[in-house]
Amino acid sequence: MSLRDKLLAALADLPGARTFHLHVLTSSPRKHNGLFPYAHPRPRAYLQDVFVLLSEQASTDSPRVLVTAIEASLYNIPATGCGVLYISKVDSTGHAASPSPTATLVRAFLTYYADPVTRPISVRHLWIQLFARAQGQYLFPNSAEYEGKRPLSDVKLCAWWKRLFSEVAAEVEARLKSGGTVRLYYILPGFPELEATHTLGHTLSTSSILGGTPTGVSWTYGHPYSQTEIPLPCPGSQDAKEEPHLGYFIPWFDDDPKSRFIDEIAHTTNSEGVRSPKRKRARGLTASGPAGETRAVKEREEDKEKDKEKDERSRVQGELGQVSPDEFWERMSFRQECVAGAVTGFFTMGVSMPAPVEASQKTSQPSPLAPQSGQLAPRLVRRIISTLMNHHEFSTRERAVRATETLEGAIKGLCEDDAPVIPAATAAAINSSVQSVEPGTERPRTPEPRLSEPDVPRTPPPGRSHLTAGGGAVPEISPNPFPDPVASPETYTSFIYGSIEVRNPPLPPRGPAGAANGANANASANANGASGGQAAQGASAAAPSAPVTVTVLQVRKKRKPAAP
Repeated sequence: MSLRDKLLAALADLPGARTFHLHVLTSSPRKHNGLFPYAHPRPRAYLQDVFVLLSEQASTDSPRVLVTAIEASLYNIPATGCGVLYISKVDSTGHAASPSPTATLVRAFLTYYADPVTRPISVRHLWIQLFARAQGQYLFPNSAEYEGKRPLSDVKLCAWWKRLFSEVAAEVEARLKSGGTVRLYYILPGFPELEATHTLGHTLSTSSILGGTPTGVSWTYGHPYSQTEIPLPCPGSQDAKEEPHLGYFIPWFDDDPKSRFIDEIAHTTNSEGVRSPKRKRARGLTASGPAGETRAVKEREEDKEKDKEKDERSRVQGELGQVSPDEFWERMSFRQECVAGAVTGFFTMGVSMPAPVEASQKTSQPSPLAPQSGQLAPRLVRRIISTLMNHHEFSTRERAVRATETLEGAIKGLCEDDAPVIPAATAAAINSSVQSVEPGTERPRTPEPRLSEPDVPRTPPPGRSHLTAGGGAVPEISPNPFPDPVASPETYTSFIYGSIEVRNPPLPPRGPAGAANGANANASANANGASGGQAAQGASAAAPSAPVTVTVLQVRKKRKPAAP
């Protein structure tokens, strides 16, 4: 089952009458050496971009409008048989009807990758990581200005993510039965365990979720880097011979506070004060003659190379060898992103499968770089994300409808016409270097000389700290032997776009008997920006009116005695 079909099947159970239109963009794998930039040697990883867009249509005559978007990154590390799914951003526009489809969409998205049956990459262990931080908007520009969008507060957002992770873990564990391991971890920086549990409340960590059966997946307050049940993604992180430093544990993600903090630790030098100069090596007795002098010079050069390599490694690592994972998370609570007055949370899920019995007989596996059906070139996925965040806005209903029509048309157009565009400078260079043949003759004609235009000076892009080592740039990774997949109309209709018409009974009105269900529905509606107050108001209007008896108590004021 593809990701598109999995998400559409989950949306089919939502209450109400509406039509959902789904676009799933998955890039082909590419080599990536920045997941653990401070590990030596760097592990070989393969990266895929995943982007999901969901639009809603109330009726056949009404226009479509985008309601939810998910941006994620999928890493494959063959050396350890691990995969990492990082949920980068989840956002909504506030234009969805109640109940919100955001919770259902995100739950199905996580379950698709957590379940080994539907997982698209062949790994035995998967880590899902997320950083929860409440903001007015993430992917939809100016959507915070729309009056119908009601984003969750910081505490409610962390509780919402914890509830979703609990539901996904319960479903995956029920499918694995006793053949796998599922673990859950979370940290609220600056909060001890008791205060964090009290802040988030009871979010189905120990209560029943599916069919009244207990989940069996308990939450662990802390990080997963000290456990040994599920292998960690980076090779050497659990090596018993040599104690690994912090760079083997903390992965590097874009726009993640952990990445910025580990960059700062790795490039902190001279923390031990002024160092003494290195002791010179005593000159040994060498044989006289050219042979002895040559051997002495060679030894000195080898010593210089070793010292230089050692200095570069120590300069890159900085304080990584002095900071333990426990201290890292303790110091994380003092970072500006975690002490700005809002509650933030780091959530992690680990899913592990035992080695199969026939694993002793090695079978040939396809290359992790081989593109699969339905995948797009990475540049197309990045182009769609950039277009959404830089050329559209969702502050009003009309603008959201116009942006939806333009963006969905752009996705379809890229799949219908995916011809590579050659820059003008490159095309001119090609034309000037290739000899042309005059019509009717077989002799090639030398092209006329052209005056080359001087290159316009440009500022080089800023250096990224996780791709530099010891002041020198890390060598570029080898090119991909597989060409980028070419999108086609068949790819669009079979893997990218899908729609489903939902015709289910609406939600029952809220009442005293369904107070608990109403609380859960309110959390889901607020996650998509829908107004909980509007839902409560509509429920009260639908309920039958009953005579209300009001008792008014009057308090008689005591009179002061008259003055004599």
